[in-house]
Amino acid sequence: MPPIDRVLQVHTRYRQAGGEDQVVEAERRLLEAAGIAVQQLLFDNADLHESRSPLGDLGIAASAVWSRTAARRVRDELVSFRPQVMHVHNTFAAASPSVYAPASRLGIPVVQSLHNYRMVCPVATAFRDGQPCTDCVGMPIPLPAVVHACVRGSRAQSAVVVSTLTVHRALGTFRRGIDEYLVGTAFQRDLLVRGGLPARRLRVVPNFLEPDPGAGSGERAGVLFVGRLAEEKGIAALLRAAGMMPGQVTVIGDGPLAPLVREAAAAGRITYLGALWSADMRPHLRRAAALAMTSIWFEGFPMIVLEAFAAGTPVMASRIGSLPDIVDEGLTGMLVAPGDADGLARRFAWAVEHPAELAAMGARARQAYEERYRGPTHLAALLDAYGAATRSRSRRAAHA
Repeated sequence: MPPIDRVLQVHTRYRQAGGEDQVVEAERRLLEAAGIAVQQLLFDNADLHESRSPLGDLGIAASAVWSRTAARRVRDELVSFRPQVMHVHNTFAAASPSVYAPASRLGIPVVQSLHNYRMVCPVATAFRDGQPCTDCVGMPIPLPAVVHACVRGSRAQSAVVVSTLTVHRALGTFRRGIDEYLVGTAFQRDLLVRGGLPARRLRVVPNFLEPDPGAGSGERAGVLFVGRLAEEKGIAALLRAAGMMPGQVTVIGDGPLAPLVREAAAAGRITYLGALWSADMRPHLRRAAALAMTSIWFEGFPMIVLEAFAAGTPVMASRIGSLPDIVDEGLTGMLVAPGDADGLARRFAWAVEHPAELAAMGARARQAYEERYRGPTHLAALLDAYGAATRSRSRRAAHA
């Protein structure tokens, strides 16, 4: 098999930039640094405007199921760039699953990164009413999402996503159009297999952080939270725990629960710094004794955990979803039952009283970063996946 030297990235940006957008850019830089030409074909959900008529709503819904414009753009890019692999990230909603068809017709292998759970959960989070939800996992037609109006609180919008999944499952779009799936953790892989994705095509490729931002040094103090201030991040439990102990808890981020965080800060229970860019956040992470990852939902592979590991900062994480796959209890951090404010408070207190043990966890977290989550390791895994996708597409073409 000839070496891979041209890759087409296909990605739909979210209305609010997030971790997936960062991963796409980081992989582009990583591949290009290895001498591989990368062409990006980007769609943008910010271009989708709300309709003011039933006919317009129908058109938006239809394009989410199948976008002829997106399919044409992908075909034109494949013909002109002639990549050996097409690597797809997010297709929802501006691109739609129509992007796979041109690659299939041209015999170009496709690798699909799954950063969330949309393939088995219409809302992509597997979270509803304040707790994890797997009602739709494994269902041929995920109707519970419509019943509960999971997508933006709208049954109509939920029906659009359910229709997209149902139609393309029935057509075999994913089965025929995707050669290899990449997921971040074993937990993600297991849940997606339960939802019907083929186990033999799912491989675990963790996220990575490059360039190395560097480890912290010197005295450390306090517990730091960095992330979106939303229910699923366990903010309520974090604030209750902070109020039970004298140690410093600092919060960085923004989101719908920001007023609750400001109220706690005004009462003197925490220090709230608001939203910060990565360059401004990292000094706080290097000085923290531990990072709090208090999520009550099934995280994918949060980049802030890699930031903490690179900084030599242990992680105090919820024992839920993918987090136990990333944080080794007693080695690179500590695990607490999700939503358990008392348990968090006890961990916070232990962290204040055991700086030497915490420093040892931080050193092992840094070692884990260097061994598992650097660019060269990720590049090797990507190229291996591209090779497997190429072989899979060739075998299927031979038996067609």
